[in-house]
Amino acid sequence: MTRELPIVATVRPVVPTPARRAAGASNARDWTNVLADVPLFAGLGRRHLNKVAGLSRIRRFHEGATIVVAGQPGDTLYIVLDGAVSVVRRKLPTITRGMGSFFGEMALLDGGPRSATVVAKGPVVSLTISRSGFQKLLRKEPAISAALLKELATRLRTAEAAGQEQPVD
Repeated sequence: MTRELPIVATVRPVVPTPARRAAGASNARDWTNVLADVPLFAGLGRRHLNKVAGLSRIRRFHEGATIVVAGQPGDTLYIVLDGAVSVVRRKLPTITRGMGSFFGEMALLDGGPRSATVVAKGPVVSLTISRSGFQKLLRKEPAISAALLKELATRLRTAEAAGQEQPVD
């Protein structure tokens, strides 16, 4: 029996100034603080966060654009920098998430199927990290893998203590 997992969590909205955002700022240092608030990266130091940030790209979506589709393989982490998204999950109420929310962290690790469909509620600007680039970084920087494993183990222990069968994505 498969269990539907929520795929959206929220981070503090830390975004570069509007002028830098309008200019399409993509300097790794601009995104390090944003990534530090994603629970998957909680155990990483500044140097490793900078390396992960170096993989990030800005993606823009127009109103009504489908960002990810439930059941389709996932290969990207999305962090909403501006705008809002609707998260549609089977047998669960649709939820709205805005600036600072993120989804797809498990897809970043395993490329598994998406557990929800996510649609832009208006114009959306997101920071993305692809699985392929992230996997290359993990091979070059094994300390990042160790920190991620520690964070995932912590999340699993927390979920078990709360009576959940599996950690949430």
